[in-house]
Amino acid sequence: MTVPTVRSARALHEKYAPGSDALDLVLTHCEIVARIALQLAARTGQRVDTDLVEIGALLHDIGVYRVGDGPYIRHGVLGHEILRAEGLPEWLCRFASCHTGVGLTRHDIEKQALPIPVGDYLAGTAEERLVMYADKFHSKSTPPRFLDASAYADRLTAFGPEKVDAFDVLVAEFGEPELAPLVAEYGHAWQQGAAVRR
Repeated sequence: MTVPTVRSARALHEKYAPGSDALDLVLTHCEIVARIALQLAARTGQRVDTDLVEIGALLHDIGVYRVGDGPYIRHGVLGHEILRAEGLPEWLCRFASCHTGVGLTRHDIEKQALPIPVGDYLAGTAEERLVMYADKFHSKSTPPRFLDASAYADRLTAFGPEKVDAFDVLVAEFGEPELAPLVAEYGHAWQQGAAVRR
C-alpha cells in the first residue's frame, strides 16, 4: 500500500474532528509537527522516507478527536484504532500509538496504572522516532506554544531520569529544530528552558 496523500490525511481530520475549533487546533499542530520533522530530516543526513514522515506527522494526533472527556493519554491508542478502521497499514497506524512522550513501555503503563492496553508503545523506525521527536517542540495547550529542547526536557524530569536520557538521545540523533521562523509565522508563544542542554 502506498502512503496516503497530504490531501487525504487532511480529509481524515475533517471526517473525525467534532467541530471547527478542534479541527483547527489539532490539524494546525500536526502540520507544524510535519514541518519540524521535515526540517530535521533535511538537516540530519539520515536516509528517511520523507513522504512517510510527513503523513505520519499529519496523522499522529488524529485520536485526539475521540478523547472527549476521557483520559488524554488514550489519544495515541484511539488514533491507532481510527487509522486501522480506515484500512491503513500497521506501519502507518503506529505513528499514532507510538509517539507519546519519548515512548511508553509496559513498565510505564503498569507503574502509572495508565488506562491503555498494557504493551510497549515505542517508536522503532527512524521515521517514527523523527515524528515522535518533532512532536515535542509544539504543544496544543491553551494557548498553543512552541518549546525548545531544554523546556521539554524540564517537563520530562517528573517521569524520571531515564526519560530525560531517552530525550537526550533523540536530541543527539536529530539535532534541534530552528523554531524562530515558525514562532513568527504562527504567532504562538515560545517556551524556552532555563538552561542549555548538552
